[in-house]
Amino acid sequence: METKQSDMMGGLAKGLRVIEAFTVDTPRLSISEAAAIAGLDRATTRRCLLTLAEQGYCAYDGKFFTVTPRVLRLGTGCLATMPLPRIVQPWLDDLSEKIGQSTSVAILDESEIVYVARAAQRKVMSIALMPGSRLPAYCTSMGRVLLAALPEDKARSLLGAAPLARRTPHTMTAVERLMTELETVRAQGYAAVSEEVELGLRSIAVPIVNARGQVVAALNTGFPASSETMETVALAFLPPLLHVRKELSRILN
Repeated sequence: METKQSDMMGGLAKGLRVIEAFTVDTPRLSISEAAAIAGLDRATTRRCLLTLAEQGYCAYDGKFFTVTPRVLRLGTGCLATMPLPRIVQPWLDDLSEKIGQSTSVAILDESEIVYVARAAQRKVMSIALMPGSRLPAYCTSMGRVLLAALPEDKARSLLGAAPLARRTPHTMTAVERLMTELETVRAQGYAAVSEEVELGLRSIAVPIVNARGQVVAALNTGFPASSETMETVALAFLPPLLHVRKELSRILN
């Protein structure tokens, strides 16, 4: 369906851009910072932020704005209507109990992954992850699985769209090196990431494929870093991950 420009609500579009400026890496923003991220002028951004604060979606301390839990209403209602979270949650709960580690399912949204379901066993990250949480795709195991499922030109375009932050000393940020890593992921059928998102954190992910053979999401487990090699860890975690993947593939259309 083609949308006419006259049917667009400019104010709503700008407000959504301001909301999207708040991320895991930028949870607390001044008006100027939010304006720079959203690509809007300061006056427009100020009106958007003050409106969000008035409606209870932001808190304002006189200098900085932070989103409030109320903003989750904008996403959790949508997530609740999606069949994927409802289908995978029981499998995640069971898998997490069996392996004793947190498990998650995420989908790709441009250059980020969005968590749609999660079963937490223990906290292995400094941030709390939940359905609706976002992380960069390039440095996460689920992100690399999902990027590897894209046509190479699309994956390259997403990786090169903006500078890639070096979150830890181990983070891979060179686009060509990442493209080579995606080739490895395709060949081996899984992605393994060690301390690239956060120091002390490792993860392994596999693609979730529907009955038509299409990659629709990614499944992973995150666990503390240790002296064991990733190859040894993969031998322990891959079989249960692949079992759940196989079972889900039978029921996802």
